[in-house]
Amino acid sequence: MSGKQELSGGSEPEPKRFCERSGCHGGGEPAEGDSDTVSVIMPVFNASDWLDECLQAILEQDFQGRMELCVFDDGSTDGSRELVERWRPKFEDRGISVLISGHKSSSPRGVGYAKNQAVSQSSGRFLCFQDADDVMKPQRVRLQQEAAAANPTAIVGCKVCRVPEGSTERYTRWINSLSAEQLLTQVYTSHGPTVIMPSWFCSRSWFEKVGQFHEGGKGVPEDLLFFYQSLRLGGLVLRVDECLLVYRYHEHAATHSVLEQTIWDLRVDFLQERVLSQWDSFTIWNAGKQGRKLYRSLRPDNQSKVKAFCDVDENKIKKGFYTYEESKERPKPKIPVLHFRNASPPFIVCVKLDMTDGVLEGNLHSLQLTEGVHYYHFN
Repeated sequence: MSGKQELSGGSEPEPKRFCERSGCHGGGEPAEGDSDTVSVIMPVFNASDWLDECLQAILEQDFQGRMELCVFDDGSTDGSRELVERWRPKFEDRGISVLISGHKSSSPRGVGYAKNQAVSQSSGRFLCFQDADDVMKPQRVRLQQEAAAANPTAIVGCKVCRVPEGSTERYTRWINSLSAEQLLTQVYTSHGPTVIMPSWFCSRSWFEKVGQFHEGGKGVPEDLLFFYQSLRLGGLVLRVDECLLVYRYHEHAATHSVLEQTIWDLRVDFLQERVLSQWDSFTIWNAGKQGRKLYRSLRPDNQSKVKAFCDVDENKIKKGFYTYEESKERPKPKIPVLHFRNASPPFIVCVKLDMTDGVLEGNLHSLQLTEGVHYYHFN
């Protein structure tokens, strides 16, 4: 079964919802809001351990325009909804309206559903997505609103500060070090969106054009699906180059529920759609496990475009070729294995970045290649 089939939405009936604020829309068309209003979109599920810090940070934003906080509680059992409710007077004293809705079903509907419901009750021109376990810096809304106002078809992210310090060090370094060009060229890696979902900020008009988040529930990478659709429609990807978000790592994060194979299938499909469809032939950089897995995952028409594997491992190179044993073709396809200096671009690089003490990056640089033209990373 393909990744797309696995991610099809279910037909489970809607849980009973509640909405606490006069004039709350509860899933209908958003009311007309002030053109400068920023809606902070926050799905909540059993987040009571972090909510006080998260809400205090929203309250301390230095943005001078209008704001509203839109919360959807996805069936919390730890008092999260009541905790948010206790913060309502503080927000209203600052002129920030609070919209709280949710359901009391024992079955959470998932992050995609919760985000969509929070958006549906909002009215701002701009949407600032905030996870309940993260903390925004005081200038976040102001700086991202400025960027989104100037680029209404963009998903705007930011640099992040990871806590606990040192957790997911390689991933955090990748998030914060991508160049403006790499925000578009490195969208096929296993890291996922090149600006992380908890830092997203966009115009309502662009969100509505891309469409809602996938509501398949636990295990569905709703952020990656939305991100890829935005790119298909010609959307921009921008990053404010300041740390505007304290990004918390913990074992209960929703990202841990997404299967690696699900992400792999989506990445392969998008690579074939966006890159391989434009190439007549290419070389897979890595004759090892990951390179061979990519080859086997390709459609037959793209497998036929693979003219070689390349590597630095002399043992792999000495074998001379890779035989696709699972093929039904006779004779079975045999793909040459070359030293990278004897191989020809374009390349799909299946070696993880920042894992070889700079050897991979140095080898690519030595060939004087341009990322996004002569090679793409798929790792």
